[in-house]
Amino acid sequence: MTQPFPICSALLLAASGLPVLPLRAAKLPVGNCSRCRDNVCGGRPNMKTAGPCTCPEPCHGWAAATTDPHTINSPTWARAWRVAAAVAYHPGGAGITVVDLDHSDAIGWARATLPPTRTVPTTRGQHWIYRGTMLSANAVRDGVDIKSRMSYARWISPGTGHLVDLPDAVRALAVKQTATRQPAPQTIPVPAQSGGGECRHRTPAYLERGITMAEQQIREAAGGVHATVYRTFLAVLNAHGRCGCLAPEHVERLFTAAHTKGETARHCNEAWTNARTKLGM
Repeated sequence: MTQPFPICSALLLAASGLPVLPLRAAKLPVGNCSRCRDNVCGGRPNMKTAGPCTCPEPCHGWAAATTDPHTINSPTWARAWRVAAAVAYHPGGAGITVVDLDHSDAIGWARATLPPTRTVPTTRGQHWIYRGTMLSANAVRDGVDIKSRMSYARWISPGTGHLVDLPDAVRALAVKQTATRQPAPQTIPVPAQSGGGECRHRTPAYLERGITMAEQQIREAAGGVHATVYRTFLAVLNAHGRCGCLAPEHVERLFTAAHTKGETARHCNEAWTNARTKLGM
């Protein structure tokens, strides 16, 4: 027997424009089916970089979220709804960002730092919801996670308050979390270029070629994805990371490529941090 409450809630949310998916106990998404295990299918087409997977089951976590009522009510999703403990939604797919505040200190920081917006009470804290999307990141500060383009949030209630635009203060948190804040060029000696020109990394074509090759290397990894991601991050940082030319959008592209191979935000952050540590950055 299916659980009507999660399905009814999911259909109503989908009709309002929120892409939804079922959650198991402990707020976990449904695991990948045998055909999609280890992301061998290439990932969902609605991941930021399109993949070929058209699996009818709710595989790939947040990337399975949909507003299609036929999919939500389908026999293949019915198995997931039978064991669902809650409904989740994909904030980025709805054009919003959730700042997840886990305790009172985090809420106090938000009240002192961020513009008021729509607020949803949670078991431990609050969700502050903003209009606009960004890179998702966990633990951007104590008790604060950002859920947007590549994550899901548990549906609790519509909340209260007027939805406002995503502030730069929240975007800046993700930049710090993904370690894109580079040492100031004046404090890190940069080897002089031949002919006295500026750093070659700042040549758009040179840098673009390096990032594109790194993305391709990650996406073409046939096995050992963790190791490939780390080696690629290490190579990019070694080639482009000491002069401060890497911008947030470059790092986001690398993380996106890793996400399409099944890497979590935590694994990406760990690989990036380990690569920086290896290079003494």
